[in-house]
Amino acid sequence: MTVELTSTDLAGLLKQKAGITVDPLELDRPGATFEEFGVDSLGLLAVVGELENRHGLSMTAAESAKSSAEFLQTVNLSLKKGA
Repeated sequence: MTVELTSTDLAGLLKQKAGITVDPLELDRPGATFEEFGVDSLGLLAVVGELENRHGLSMTAAESAKSSAEFLQTVNLSLKKGA
């Protein structure tokens, strides 16, 4: 069974780890960037760290994602490869 991170999952992680509330539908908006939601590099690093701990995989490539779409794509590719 392949695990996939959804925009709803990401919104929950952003709230939990970065203290930022984002509507999951906004994360799905084309061109949506973390900067416009107020998510800084430390917040994103905390989310990546949580995902690495949960799945036992390195996801350092996701740390440099500028958009939610890029982040989800990178994380889900890592999850797929690690499955």
